[in-house]
Amino acid sequence: MAAMPCGVFVPHCGLQSQTPGMYSTTSFNLFSSHCCTSKGMLASSCSTIFSPDSSHTFLSSRPHKDLYHFKLSYSHLIVRAQRNYYSVLGIAEDAGKPEIKSAYKKLARTYHPDVNKDPGAEQKFKDISNAYEVLSDDEKRSIYDRYGEDGLKGGPSMGGFSSIFDELLNNFDGMGMGGNFRNGFSEGEDLAYSLRLDFREAVFGIDKDIEINRLEDCPTCEASGAKPGSKSYVCRTCNGHGQLISSIRTPFGIVQQALSCPDCDGMGESSTPCNKCRGEGRVKKSKKINVKVPAGVDTGNKIRFECEGNSGKKGGPPGDLFVVFEVRADPVLKRDGNNILYTCKVSYLDAILGTVKKVPTVDGMSDLKIPPGTQPNVTLMMAKKGVPFVNKKSKRGDQLVKVQVEIPKKLNVEERKLIEELVNIDKARVPSS
Repeated sequence: MAAMPCGVFVPHCGLQSQTPGMYSTTSFNLFSSHCCTSKGMLASSCSTIFSPDSSHTFLSSRPHKDLYHFKLSYSHLIVRAQRNYYSVLGIAEDAGKPEIKSAYKKLARTYHPDVNKDPGAEQKFKDISNAYEVLSDDEKRSIYDRYGEDGLKGGPSMGGFSSIFDELLNNFDGMGMGGNFRNGFSEGEDLAYSLRLDFREAVFGIDKDIEINRLEDCPTCEASGAKPGSKSYVCRTCNGHGQLISSIRTPFGIVQQALSCPDCDGMGESSTPCNKCRGEGRVKKSKKINVKVPAGVDTGNKIRFECEGNSGKKGGPPGDLFVVFEVRADPVLKRDGNNILYTCKVSYLDAILGTVKKVPTVDGMSDLKIPPGTQPNVTLMMAKKGVPFVNKKSKRGDQLVKVQVEIPKKLNVEERKLIEELVNIDKARVPSS
């Protein structure tokens, strides 16, 4: 069994989820901060991955909760790959409902059993439908984002181990493995803002001010959701525990399922709701944000503003804001990555004799030298007349000009006479057989 590569678990800032591979087993000593494999000790930079200080951070980071199921078995931690609903639909984790619906419809038309007769199409269609059912429902999606696929099923918690394992399980907060739900807060939602740019604004960059609407902490109740001065009382649903637990007997022992109490949001107590936020703890407000658009961005590129999304519930950490760029097309110049494409028309005489043409570029009108004997559809390069590379203003693409030679459909008597003379001269050059 292959050892688990430490690099798989390095958190990243991108939107795409890491693709999980086959499951692997890593042995560890509960009383030591060293992690080892069958081949020996790992490097020191990875050796504290399961130490008491880092295990909680490592296992509760959002990308890993979505992709891996953790199961303790004596002195081994088994990591099993799970489906990622965002990857199933081929969307980013910050995708909005319209994007989710569009992706679902497109895939459903492709893999519907009535249309696609491939052996795996039916199962693929079921997976797509299941992913859409979860991600299109705000409540289910929130649970999935926090606890992964197991959270939707109740989050299995392995029982029957000694106290040392129970202690370790209690460190796996928020994963349905004996975690403490009494905090009651949750991370704020990420927001997406579509910013439209003109062609040259995207090429050279620009500063733009945008205004967003987001949920912020209620100033009246200070994000608690409770009416100021009101008294709290024990939640009757969970009896003050903040979570609901059920036990299921299986061939492997008793499995406990734990979920946050829906009536008190895991707080274990309830109170009179705040009049301003109606117990939500958050109110909608607008905010202006300055966006420094770097030179060279294109449609689909995005900038992440940390902690500028919705505030978390009950004082939880805020989400992020993603500004997604949408670039308007230019009627003359076409963009291909960092290069600019343009078609230049020249007469057949200019193509034969050569000339200098004025052509448009992103920098304005520039001279383009047409060499003598230029052939139709030849592409000429104007170096460093293209789009700057993002965060590398000194490096630019090129402008590629396709030469389109125009042949006249009609000639006057004099033009025809001159062309015939050229034909006779050309024939005279050919040696007789």
